[in-house]
Amino acid sequence: MNALSSPVAAAETAQAMRPAPKLAKNADPAATQKTAKDFEAFFISQMLEHMFKDVPTDGFFGGGKSEGVWRSMLLQQYGRTIADRGGIGIADMVSREMLKLQEAR
Repeated sequence: MNALSSPVAAAETAQAMRPAPKLAKNADPAATQKTAKDFEAFFISQMLEHMFKDVPTDGFFGGGKSEGVWRSMLLQQYGRTIADRGGIGIADMVSREMLKLQEAR
C-alpha cells in the first residue's frame, strides 16, 4: 500500500477538498489563529518543562531558585519559537475546531 492509498491520506484529501466553513458575522479568523498558536506555544512549553525537570544544573548559573525561574522563562520562549516556526500541528487542529464551533453558532 502506498502513501496515497492509505486511509489517513484519503481522509486528509477529503478534509482538504471540503469548502471553507462559513463563519459567524462576528468571527475573527486572525484572532482564532492567534489563540490557537498561543495554546500550542503553552502546550509545547509545558512539555519542555516536564522534559527538563530532572536535568541537573551544572552550576554555571549558580543553581537555586533563580536558575529555576530563568529556565522556566527560557522554556516558555522555546515553546513560543517552536510554535511560531510551524509548531507540531496543534494550532492548526485547534483553530479548525474553533472555527467549526463558531460556524455552528
